[in-house]
Amino acid sequence: MPEPVRVVFLGGLGEIGRNCAVIEQEGRMIVLDCGVMFPDPEMPGVDLVLPDFSYLRENAQRIEGIVLTHGHEDHTGGLGFLLREIEAPVFSSALTLGLARSRVEEAGLSGVEMIAVTDGERRRIGPFDVEFIPVTHSVPHGFATAFHTPQGVILHSGDFKLDMTPVDGRRTDLARIGQIAAGEGVRLLLADSTNAEEPGYTRSERTVGETFRLVFAEHPGRRIVVACFASHIHRIQQVADAAIAHGRRVALLGRSMLRNVALARELGLLRIPEESIVEIEQVDGLPAGDVCVLSTGSQGEPMSALSLLASGENRRLTIEEGDVVVLSSHAIPGNEWAVGKVMDGLARRGAEVIHSGNAHVHESGHAKQGELATLHAVARPRSFVPVHGEYRHLLRHARLAIEMGADEHQVLLCEDGDAVVLTDEGIDFDGEVPAGYCYVDGTIGGVGTAVLRDRRVLAEEGVVVVVLAVDARSGEVITGPEIITRGWVHAPEAEELIEDARTAVLKAVAEVVGGGTFDADALRRAVRRTTGRLVNDRTRRRPMIVPVVMEA
Repeated sequence: MPEPVRVVFLGGLGEIGRNCAVIEQEGRMIVLDCGVMFPDPEMPGVDLVLPDFSYLRENAQRIEGIVLTHGHEDHTGGLGFLLREIEAPVFSSALTLGLARSRVEEAGLSGVEMIAVTDGERRRIGPFDVEFIPVTHSVPHGFATAFHTPQGVILHSGDFKLDMTPVDGRRTDLARIGQIAAGEGVRLLLADSTNAEEPGYTRSERTVGETFRLVFAEHPGRRIVVACFASHIHRIQQVADAAIAHGRRVALLGRSMLRNVALARELGLLRIPEESIVEIEQVDGLPAGDVCVLSTGSQGEPMSALSLLASGENRRLTIEEGDVVVLSSHAIPGNEWAVGKVMDGLARRGAEVIHSGNAHVHESGHAKQGELATLHAVARPRSFVPVHGEYRHLLRHARLAIEMGADEHQVLLCEDGDAVVLTDEGIDFDGEVPAGYCYVDGTIGGVGTAVLRDRRVLAEEGVVVVVLAVDARSGEVITGPEIITRGWVHAPEAEELIEDARTAVLKAVAEVVGGGTFDADALRRAVRRTTGRLVNDRTRRRPMIVPVVMEA
């Protein structure tokens, strides 16, 4: 009887980002992706959100390797943090490893074994038989991964779309997926759910190139700045082709843009003639119509090249009246406000802003319902778990699988921390593991939910500090109470309210020390309770109350 095979989900289910899973067989483990999630407005001061690595740390000796499906940060950005905790070789395409290597080096790590694999390669990693199947996405050389296990093939789609005319000619290999389905069969499908609510089919990336040719044709004599993801090599290629076709030279702005373009050219994935590239410092000396600037920052990141352009603080380039700025992306959920702020700043400086809301300058790299249905029809999986998406995306994808004929008892809707097990009887839940958020705020794990809660209170309600000195023997108040407030009321305009708070605090102190005994902790509790009650009754707000009792 074949041994059971277990799949554990550490991130990416019920959210966009933090994609990370573990496959277990014969007592060994292999990690699939290790991504980050960018903080939302409810996470003040947080830089990044990582998966909880507790389960991986506890089982570090069982891990055979880490497989990366493609080079996006939501799948690779946590690698440097994980490799501080465990030692394991990393497998992926040469481009993905090149993109991930910069994060590993930033973490101060060296000697990490990175092993490049190619399209269609089948490699043994410990007891795991892993096949790398090419898929089309918005970063080149992404993979679907087929794990040939004792319980059958577990197929992870990776992030994918079915683009029949991809820029590099590298299509999603449906033929190989169909071959597996017709032979061994797909025991379990784990598939991208990002666009599961969107009907129809995602358009080809080439359609964006057509738009860029029009943009350059319609704006002769004007400087054009295009912001996109630095990893979107196909988009960069199409922008460069359109610029060169209209007699422009290309300048690169932003550290990751410079790094990724150099890497892609070195690997032969990006073809821009050397004579068509100009240093960003030379742009101001060229006629406006002779240059196109490729920039990072399309998501409105605070210190990105485009944000600094919008605020007039970029040291290498200044936006001028009549410039054309193209934001070639959709705002990641939660980033809409930041992107809007950048667009507004650019408009204030006299730029014409073109974005996905007024022109077809972006196309998704994720499959919509039509393409997902095609994948299910070709793979014909026995069991299915939707991955990569917010809960509503997972739910819609699960329903689509059932509509395509899947047995509803073999379709599991999982969330972060869930484990499932494949046995001869079928698929079922198999417990939970820690999978909470791990916040990066300068240091890993230095911020917990309690700290974030305090930060939200401070941001939304303010703080009131009550300072008083008390004679430890008699309990008499020597000085104070002094009431200091930030973000609650403006003290000079609320003298009566603050005086009432002082009176209430003095009364509370008298009640606590009335028996002739002195208990500092009881006194602090009384001050906090009394101040909080008065503040809430008078202003209907709940600032953080910080009592400071000094014993003399």
